[in-house]
Amino acid sequence: MSMRLNLLVAGTALVFASAAFAAAPQAKPLSSSQQKMADCSHAAKGKTGADYKSSVSSCMKGDTAAAAPVKMTQQQKMAACSKENAGKKGADYKSAVSACLKAH
Repeated sequence: MSMRLNLLVAGTALVFASAAFAAAPQAKPLSSSQQKMADCSHAAKGKTGADYKSSVSSCMKGDTAAAAPVKMTQQQKMAACSKENAGKKGADYKSAVSACLKAH
């Protein structure tokens, strides 16, 4: 239990350190652990409280399921499929976008 608490405290400290680095001009690139913390924090965006902490903790441990991005909304899917099939016209466009939406 104390190991998890230590990891949580270290993770929280890294989050605050990342925020401080983001506010100030960076003199040197992030270390690999700092970059991983930033990536995990970004992947857990939108979550709060214990859900956020457990998601970031799992991500830092290498659990890829916890780091999976949030599903796209229907509007985001439509925009992506429309962009992919920008040069097509008429029935070709409609069928390509339909297939793209089913694939996402």
